[in-house]
Amino acid sequence: MIAALGGKEVSVNPFDLRAALLAKHAQHVVLIHFPIALFMASFAFDLLALWRRDRNLATAAYYNLIAAAVATLPAVATGLLAWQWQYGGKRLKGNLRLHLVLGTSSTVLIWLLAWWRTRLRREPGQRLSAAYVAPGLIAAAAVTLTGHLGGILSGVETAPD
Repeated sequence: MIAALGGKEVSVNPFDLRAALLAKHAQHVVLIHFPIALFMASFAFDLLALWRRDRNLATAAYYNLIAAAVATLPAVATGLLAWQWQYGGKRLKGNLRLHLVLGTSSTVLIWLLAWWRTRLRREPGQRLSAAYVAPGLIAAAAVTLTGHLGGILSGVETAPD
């Protein structure tokens, strides 16, 4: 298997656990899937809860959102460490800088939505509104764009010509 690391193609054995765990960006690539999946599931549950007026779906959405917010912490930390290890902390340009900006924005939006949901749960009878869905859509778009760009940067996806 050939992987692109820092612009260089490197032959990687997919069964070499040591190489996979010690690669300079490997932990970020693995950990980032948790906040993405948890947030997207949370937002889908929120939309279904609004449509079906189902409190159980809203509860599932809440717990997924809290887990997503917590999971952003190691994802961001490993992303920053990968930047330091792979690029020596050099000033980022182009897609790397855009990925950093979008990742930071996604994290802030997820935490903002988690804070909002926690406040709503403290007040009996409160429900989600369109005012919550709008930033949720923006957060979903930011998470999607960040993940897509991260896939291009990792070499999993290729940039369009």
